Amino acid sequence: MTDIDEVILLDDDGNAIGAAPKSSVHGTDTALHLAFSCHVLNDAGQVLVTRRALGKTAWPGVWTNSFCGHPRPAEPVLSAVHRRAEFELGITVTDIELALPLFRYRATDANGIVEHEVCPVYTARTSDDPTPNPHEVVDMTWVDPADLGSSLETTPWAFSPWLVLQARQLRLFEQPVAQRRAS
Repeated sequence: MTDIDEVILLDDDGNAIGAAPKSSVHGTDTALHLAFSCHVLNDAGQVLVTRRALGKTAWPGVWTNSFCGHPRPAEPVLSAVHRRAEFELGITVTDIELALPLFRYRATDANGIVEHEVCPVYTARTSDDPTPNPHEVVDMTWVDPADLGSSLETTPWAFSPWLVLQARQLRLFEQPVAQRRAS
């Protein structure tokens, strides 16, 4: 990943209107642009959560979904999902499903950096053991989705705002009905 990587700029209706260097769209006045998020599950049904590298510009050291990224101009989003899975985690993903096609958010971190994205959310599977890129991920863990959902409810401040917002819309993080009744 270099500063010459470009992202797709969007109008308020989510239509592509151009491109800009990635480094120019994550500041205090962030243009709306296209991104994606992916939640990866293993063969045991656990979901991978990652902690963003401390050198990241936005939300350094914060726990988040498995990985995120931006499709490059003319790059299909699914190609970007595969590219970022390999780049960030050293994994191959399969069974990719679009879980939240219209997810959109705007959030500001403690440093004043703004994320302003139309961000389709995917789920995927892997049988690989992740080998995180230290420039992207400082820590990771596989967790039961319902346990992650409980943590997101009780300590939302410990996670990226996009993960918290996505979890409110994804059924992935809900406890099974029998567990909700027992608690």
